[in-house]
Amino acid sequence: MTTQQTTHAELAGQPAAYWTGLAYEALIAFTRARQAEKGYTQPQFWLLRNLSVHDISPDGQGMTVAELRRAMASYIRPEDDLAAEAEVLLRRGWLTRDAEDRWWLTEEGEQARVDLARNAPAIRAALHEGIDDADYVTTMKVLQRLIRNAGGPVA
Repeated sequence: MTTQQTTHAELAGQPAAYWTGLAYEALIAFTRARQAEKGYTQPQFWLLRNLSVHDISPDGQGMTVAELRRAMASYIRPEDDLAAEAEVLLRRGWLTRDAEDRWWLTEEGEQARVDLARNAPAIRAALHEGIDDADYVTTMKVLQRLIRNAGGPVA
């Protein structure tokens, strides 16, 4: 079996949107599969992070599903059902819900967030295998420039 090599000139003519779309889907699928192997979903982890004063939450206050959805608007996927995911975390004892339908992180949920966060380095390492940091940084800078050139926001 032979592998067709793409020249630099051919690569330079490739549409970035096509390749970034493929990369996004592949990276999300890989990450979610690794998390599923450990018994949790990406949206569950995001719920824990967004409700933790030690992570994304600015004040540790409870939030409704609608508030959580707004907080996650830049990264939540259309198929993610935060209400259903929160119910799973409620059954695990990681979240509670008050009379105003606000979700709150429990002590067990905070410990779970810390424990689950320990999986991230292994996922990152697997995805970055064979990519040195300099190439990765260059890629990030190029992507940020493409976003700016397209009039999009760069954090």
